[in-house]
Amino acid sequence: MEQSHVLQLAHEPIPMVRIGFIGLGNRGMATLRRYLAIEDIDIVALCDINSTHLIEANVLLSQDGRYHPHIYDSANGWRTLCEREDIDLVYVCTDWLTHTPMACYAMEHGKHVAIEVPAATTVAECWQLVDTAEHTRRHCFMLENCCYDTFHQAMLTMEQKGLFGTLTHLEGAYIHDLRGRSAIDGRKGWMAHLCGQHGGNPYPTHGIGPVCQLLHIHRGDRLDYLVSLTPATDAFHDVCVNNTLIRTVKGRSILLQYDVTTPRPYSRMQTICGTRGFAQKYPRLCIMLDGEEPLYDEATDAMVAQYTQPHIAEIQGKGNALGVPNIMNYTMDYRLIHCLRHGLPLDIDVYDAAEWSCIAEFSEQSAKNGGIPVKIPDFTRGRWK
Repeated sequence: MEQSHVLQLAHEPIPMVRIGFIGLGNRGMATLRRYLAIEDIDIVALCDINSTHLIEANVLLSQDGRYHPHIYDSANGWRTLCEREDIDLVYVCTDWLTHTPMACYAMEHGKHVAIEVPAATTVAECWQLVDTAEHTRRHCFMLENCCYDTFHQAMLTMEQKGLFGTLTHLEGAYIHDLRGRSAIDGRKGWMAHLCGQHGGNPYPTHGIGPVCQLLHIHRGDRLDYLVSLTPATDAFHDVCVNNTLIRTVKGRSILLQYDVTTPRPYSRMQTICGTRGFAQKYPRLCIMLDGEEPLYDEATDAMVAQYTQPHIAEIQGKGNALGVPNIMNYTMDYRLIHCLRHGLPLDIDVYDAAEWSCIAEFSEQSAKNGGIPVKIPDFTRGRWK
């Protein structure tokens, strides 16, 4: 039987969003701290297999004047958390390999879910997320904070107003020199370990997410196929570098780069090429519209401010006033809760989570087979049109 799609899925408003957090490592604790600045939420339960993390979290909540939540520290404690009747949203901040099973279990028990990136590590998991979201009619939100970058938000407005003309080519990346930064007690951290085993781009969503939003992927176009190249590991030991080219059904091209092991400046590229305009955030912010000189520095800052939507500017103003350390994360959290409270469709849906995450397996397939083209499936089952 054909499943009903969840495009533009909306639910009844949830005035007070009750949340259970799974995973309180570095990212999870940072998330918990951010949520102390978000209004109209109730932190009901916390889960982590490391009891020290739970103690630290309880101290943090106590200092903020909040009641102690229910805590779970057993290997299957996350299941018990998902089964609770008094939780609306399960927030998953664990390692990549557990994202999909935890998200699906939460949805199967009637919860909306927010998952750290990538949402899935295999194409099979991508389909599992889509099938579960469609079957349960629950939100599956991937926490891609780069989609809430101030520059990107302004570029979305400029694209909608036609200032770039027809988009022809976009570029995104995760270039971040992580050498020596992943050590935990003298050992490689789980992220570095998984990246070292991967033959393609294991962390594609920071680069591909903003690109797909600008191209309206699964909202009028979709990813068609990719080719991918990774340097040979026998020639370059411990080098995690990948270049992936993607073509959309409408013929637009995407360059996606990944590099965490060479001495390059941090970059997500964020390059936009259209028939009437160009913009790029890295290495130096530049905007150039047809018939005009390129803009840099103060001039680009002014244009970004001009085209930032008022509601986004308001959220960022609140975050800056509160002194939040990362305005992208705060904007993402604020928007998620705002949409749930007001019964609105979420900015990022399960099809985004699947399309952006599947690049990990397909880039590895292509790279390990000499850069052969690999088709990308239609997770919307034809509804992208």
